[in-house]
Amino acid sequence: MARVTPKFSDYQHAYDNIALERNDGILVVRFHTGGGEFVWSGPSHEESAYCFADIAADRDNHVVVLTGTGDSYCSNIDPGSFKLSNANEWDATVFEGRKLLGNLLDIEVPVIAAVNGPAIIHPEIPVLSDIVLASETATFQDMPHFMSGIVPGDGAHIVWPHVLGPNRGRYFLLTGQLLDARTALDWGVVNEVHQAEDLLPRALEIAATIAAKPFLTRRYARLSLVQPLKQMMTDRLGYGLVSEALAAVDQWPEDGGMAR
Repeated sequence: MARVTPKFSDYQHAYDNIALERNDGILVVRFHTGGGEFVWSGPSHEESAYCFADIAADRDNHVVVLTGTGDSYCSNIDPGSFKLSNANEWDATVFEGRKLLGNLLDIEVPVIAAVNGPAIIHPEIPVLSDIVLASETATFQDMPHFMSGIVPGDGAHIVWPHVLGPNRGRYFLLTGQLLDARTALDWGVVNEVHQAEDLLPRALEIAATIAAKPFLTRRYARLSLVQPLKQMMTDRLGYGLVSEALAAVDQWPEDGGMAR
């Protein structure tokens, strides 16, 4: 049986909230909502999980660049778009949460994040990239979880103590601390800070350098670098997601936790 791998044309226009453009093997993944700034929602949560799977399965992707639209990477959320009224709906969200981060880490080529503005909704996603660049206007905060009465169990509890160190990471999650771009640079969250107009060109410059490396060198470098992260997700992500769901249902039993 011949192996079937996806073609870029099969998934390039498959997602309403994710624009995909590829040149010379460099795939730019731009999150958006209706062509404007990206709003985190039930549909975008689901789309992100399956888009990362498509990207991971396409061996013609040489480097991946993640970025947002306009002046924000992700600073808005639509709580009512999440269907969380019963155990089966929570199970679907937990399933997607596992797939989202798992499929991101299953991408077997280097990933660069170009954080073009505030990333206060699920900033752990761009921070999981191999190289993280930020604009001067970028900020990082775990806004929708503990400060809103939600357990930060969908990967934030793994990523931020890993990136910031245990004490800084727990403080960040439990206090709603906001990191500006320069503090994020000083603390090792991002690697470079640029003016907004220079951010994506710099990301593409680095991507071109990486894309010029041999095929297997690129792929196995990524595999080697993300293996510890994948192990942490295997060990702890499921427990965190279920803890988040249980606490939400306890707080809002009348709607299963939809008041997020």
